[in-house]
Amino acid sequence: MELTSQFIQLIFSGLTIGSIYALIAIGFVIIYNITGLLNLAQGDFAMLGALTCISFVNMGFPLIIAIAVSVVIVTIIGGLFERLAIYPARNSSTATLLIITIGAAFVFRGISILIWGTQPLALRPFSGNQNINFLDATIQPQSLWAIGISLLSLAVLYYFFNKTYLGKAVTACVVNRFAARLMGISPQKMSFWAVSISAGLGALAGIVIAPISGASYDMGIMIGLKAFIAAVIGGLSNAPAAIAGAFLIGILESFTEGYLSSGYKDAISFTLLLIVLFFIPNGLFSKVSGKRV
Repeated sequence: MELTSQFIQLIFSGLTIGSIYALIAIGFVIIYNITGLLNLAQGDFAMLGALTCISFVNMGFPLIIAIAVSVVIVTIIGGLFERLAIYPARNSSTATLLIITIGAAFVFRGISILIWGTQPLALRPFSGNQNINFLDATIQPQSLWAIGISLLSLAVLYYFFNKTYLGKAVTACVVNRFAARLMGISPQKMSFWAVSISAGLGALAGIVIAPISGASYDMGIMIGLKAFIAAVIGGLSNAPAAIAGAFLIGILESFTEGYLSSGYKDAISFTLLLIVLFFIPNGLFSKVSGKRV
């Protein structure tokens, strides 16, 4: 029974962190397919969202309002980042654009240190600290919030990309930029919306994970890196595949930490990444059926 309860706890832990990786990994996929750019500042949007939300909560805002306002603010920051940094250099080499995103990440962290300092900050759980007992396993309510919000966000994204005009325009640029341009769709405009949406998703991911792991100016480094690994492992050209990769990474890390040691948690992710790059460069789930976004 003890083994069963530990197994269940590790599954929920893996699904929790996997759901966070999934939200950020989708941002990587959307931006990459529209602009051809890997936005290495993607994880820092999660940091900005978490710290901004904590500030609003500490100012007395209701949690739901703080979350909504924080996501909107970071979405706007993402749009400004695209217009002021990526758009002017849109005709530059890939290496130049990568350096721009790296520089933006350092700027975000530097500003965060000036505003919030270097000490980690805490955000209260969405529904208290009372743990839930399930088959002798102890589950944090925030884990259920993380999984539920992520799944709901993915459902909303599916509706947006498949049922709305703007979403279909973004999807058209992903599938075939040239054909989209012939139909009067501007990939440059879609780039703005892609980065903005990705920033909002990153902010939501940071807010959801903050009650579990806390928030600090450098939290986006590892979260962004793991989400990038998940996107590459799943397949950078396919959002469902990237989501599958994110949950795979989350569960592998959870079981590695639970049955081996937390010191091996990061190693297993990087090892899997190397194996995929060497033998399956298009991703483990690159042939998953369905639309690319």
